This record gives sequence, C-alpha cells and structure tokens, in this order.
Amino acid sequence: MELFLFDISPESPRESFLPLSTNHRSGSVNVTWEPDVTFFIQGLASLGEKKMILFVILLLGYIIILGGNSMIIFVALTDSKLSSPMYFFLSNLSFVDIVYTTTTIPNMLSGLLTYVKTISVPGCFLQMYFFIQLAVTGRAILTVMAYDRYVAICNPLRYTAIMTRPVRLILIAGAWSFGAFCTLPSAAMGWQRSYCSPYVVRHSWCDPSSVRRLACGDTSVDSIVSLSFAMVSLLTTGVLILTSYALIGVSMSRMGVAQRLKAVGTCAAHLIVVSISYGSASFVYISYRVGNFSPEVRIIVSVLYSALTPFLNPMIYSLRSKELRDSIRSIMKSRVNTEEYTENTAQFYPENLGGASVRALSILINNTCFRDKGLVY
Repeated sequence: MELFLFDISPESPRESFLPLSTNHRSGSVNVTWEPDVTFFIQGLASLGEKKMILFVILLLGYIIILGGNSMIIFVALTDSKLSSPMYFFLSNLSFVDIVYTTTTIPNMLSGLLTYVKTISVPGCFLQMYFFIQLAVTGRAILTVMAYDRYVAICNPLRYTAIMTRPVRLILIAGAWSFGAFCTLPSAAMGWQRSYCSPYVVRHSWCDPSSVRRLACGDTSVDSIVSLSFAMVSLLTTGVLILTSYALIGVSMSRMGVAQRLKAVGTCAAHLIVVSISYGSASFVYISYRVGNFSPEVRIIVSVLYSALTPFLNPMIYSLRSKELRDSIRSIMKSRVNTEEYTENTAQFYPENLGGASVRALSILINNTCFRDKGLVY
C-alpha cells in the first residue's frame, strides 16, 4: 500500500505559471478553485498499443480483487462458523482493499482507453486523500490482527473475554481514525496551495508527490510533513506488529511441539500477508532511489505494488484457513443445488408454475438450504 514516499518523475520545468485565483488575507493564501480548472492525468500515453495489454491485465486483476474480497466479506457475514474476531477483522481488511483499489484502478482503466484524461481539482484531492487514508487504515487493521493473534496464542483462556464485540469495534474505529490522523495534515496543506499551469499530473492518478510538483510556491514544508506522517504510520504499525510476534515467539518457546505447530498455523496467513506488504514496500522504495527507471516503468511498478496485497489476500487466507475454504465450498454447492432443483421443477411443472412462481420457489429453497447448513440465523 503506497503511502507518501515515492517520487514518480523528476520535476520538470513549467512552461507558464498561471495560478488559480487566490485571496490573500494576513499573508496566507486561501485557494478558491475556478470551476473550469482541471488537472490532466498524463498516465501511460507513451506506451501506444501496449496500453491494451496493460488494460486487460489490470481489468482481470481488478475483477479478481473484487470477487475474492467480496466472497470473504459475504461468508464472514453469513456463516455462523466464521463469527470469530479473526474473520471479523479479515472482512474489514477485505472491505478496505476493495475501496482502496477502487479509488485508483477504474480511473487508470478509463485513462488507458482515452487519449486525454482529466479530473477536477476537488476530485483529485478526494482521490488523493482516500488513497492514502485507506493505505494507512489497511496497515492499521493488519496491526489489529497481529494483536488478535497475540491474544489468541498468549492468552487463550481469556481470549473470548478480551476480544468482545465492543472491543473489536473500538479497534476497527481506532484503525480508521489512525488513517485519518496520518492523512489529513498533508491533504489540508495541499488544498491550501495555489497551482500553476500546465496542470499535468505525471502519474496515472493523483499521486501526492506528482500533485505537489504543480504547486507554485515552495513545498519543502509539505514534503517534510508528508514524509513525517508516512514514517509515523509505517513505524508505528511495524513496531506494534513486530512486538506482537516477538511476544508470540516467546510464548511459543514454552510450548510443546503440537501446540507450537498449532500456533504457527494460527498466525501463518497473517504473517505471510504482512511480510509481502512490508517487503514489497521496501523493495519498491529502494528501487526508486537506486534504480534508473523511466517514469512509465515506475508508474506500472507503483500500480502493481498497490494492488499486490489486495490481490493476494483472499488467496492466502483461503489456502491457509480450512474453515474459510469449507464455508466457500458449502455456499457454492448450495447455490448449484438450488439452481439445479429450480430447473428440474420448471421442467416437470411447466404449465402450473410460471416464471414468477419458479423464482419464488427458488428463493424459498435457497433459504431452506442455507438454514439447514446454519448459514441463516
């Protein structure tokens, strides 16, 4: 999940400086946006025909992200067997992943199909805010999940007493609040800036560093504030996750072999997701500072990196969690059986059952199947 750290392209000379209209009061600048002012998203215009290949790859990846994470949310809400805190946090993480990728990928897909992509100034700042806020919130939820694993392994007898529903809601609310806390200052400072033409954002969406280059004045303070809050979000979540797993490791060292293997299975999926998330972030950050890549390659790497964790999350948790696999398999089987029964009923009673009656019977059978499996309560 990209935060504030990555500069996509070197600062280019501006051809003209046409600031948006401003009102000067006591030395401060309050920006008043003109209704006809828009930012132009440069995107990947230089790729030519290769854009269609990237479009197909991104579209398929986005469909998988939506399908996989939506399935996790659905089974977590409908299956009583998945009512534990872990699946509650996982469903919230899936929701964040869906919204997080939706803030950027659809715009990028439309940009690949059009020659000129524009976005209004308020729309640009909304996209920039939610992109950063959801990235930080996702890492905060991963931190909450690490604490959940710590309580489950180190305090198993008190787990249900500690992780009550009010506590879960407070933890999720704290994760969202932490994301807003780390995002609002830099977004508010950027909103107060005046911007000069040409209003070309050298990225596929309103990336903070790319938008900041369009500001007319000195933005060194904005960069410092943005980097500071990025470090706060990364270090706070990283240290808390490492602390949780350090305590888990100490507790596991006192367990027997069977208990140790069970503990490893309990936190393996989450540990894999955290490792991929922070490992890919470190790799991209280092490659941006060391490697000599073109702006187009850096944009593609940034897109793939931001979509990597939401893409892999459903697969990792489905492969590692037998309960989740069984729930998905049970729901799919119930759907198939319901459709087959409905078709057979319509064939045997074509005259007595109209289309509306068949659909009503299908709904009744579907609810019955789910109730028999304990999915409706």
